Amino acid sequence: MSFEDQPDFARQVGDLNKYGHALNRCETVEEVVSLTIEAISLLFDVAYSTVLVVREGDLRVAQSTNPALSPEDEPSDVVRRAFERQETVSVDGGEAGLTEESDVTATLAVPAVMGDDVIAVLVMRSKSGEFTDAATRPLEILASHAATAISNIHSRERLERARNDLETRKEMIELYDRLLRHDLGNDLQVVEGFADALRSSLDGENAEYAEKIQRAARSSMDLINRVGEIVSTLEEQGEPEPRDLRSIIETVVETVDAQYESLTIEFDPDAFDYHVYGGELLGSVFTNIISNAAIHNDGPVSVRLSVDDGPSQLVVVIADDGDGVPDSIREDIFEMGKKGPESDGTGLGLGFVRALTESYGGTVSVADSDEGGAEFRVVLDRV
Repeated sequence: MSFEDQPDFARQVGDLNKYGHALNRCETVEEVVSLTIEAISLLFDVAYSTVLVVREGDLRVAQSTNPALSPEDEPSDVVRRAFERQETVSVDGGEAGLTEESDVTATLAVPAVMGDDVIAVLVMRSKSGEFTDAATRPLEILASHAATAISNIHSRERLERARNDLETRKEMIELYDRLLRHDLGNDLQVVEGFADALRSSLDGENAEYAEKIQRAARSSMDLINRVGEIVSTLEEQGEPEPRDLRSIIETVVETVDAQYESLTIEFDPDAFDYHVYGGELLGSVFTNIISNAAIHNDGPVSVRLSVDDGPSQLVVVIADDGDGVPDSIREDIFEMGKKGPESDGTGLGLGFVRALTESYGGTVSVADSDEGGAEFRVVLDRV
């Protein structure tokens, strides 16, 4: 008899959904594992229940009612098969037990899958016959709930790590900001004042030199002020909130397209019909990257925007057919103040992009595009 044909089908679905809601309220993976073990023990008539989780690509036992298993034990062949194939595996007879002397008659292993990744594997072992669809389907539903809960926890952990990293960076930036504003800033004002006085009292080539000194001092003070503005902006960033990606991209494309005649932007608005976590300045991330294609390339440039959709994250891909980013500076291009050898900018734009993106729990990277230019990938958490 199938699961749906069971006389208590509605009650079982209701119980599974209750556990699903409870799992989504868990704060840690350990809580999810314990609650899943509890659910198996109460909803299924089995001898042993086990939950294995994937940590850094490695599958290990997290918790089990089977006395033959301990935390961090490696998976059995049956469980390994379910993990690698990403499909439910059910065996009976001699293959079901962990040892030849085992009295286990059947083993059912169900992978908890999120997108293309197995996050955990739920295992039941019986001492009284085989597992039928009446047990397989409910365990698959429970595995789906567990996968969602663990994936959400991983997303929150990534976001928390990003916030901590951002706080450290903000503290360093604030330190540099204070040094620049109070020390260098005061000295530059003195330099500019003396240069102005010299320029008015000198003639010819010497006056030109004084004017160059004055311009350099003013440019340096402008840079200090820009750093201060970035620090203030980062300090004002609140918690990431759900944002309509499509409306943000449409606004950015319209704005940038109007600013640069040499730039052609290709994108399908319907492809960006998602919500992601971000702040009020999320649009600035895309504006900076797209604008760079026009600013740092000579002649006409085409930019193509697309989306890679994942189960818990979204990747906004911005690819152009320009000159690309040299390998020698790719590791440093997102550091504050770093810029290419041919750049006339301050090197703050992409540093600002990374700081903002990471404050939202995301990442940004650059590689070669299929068109021979640069391809920026902005990863954000989905709502």
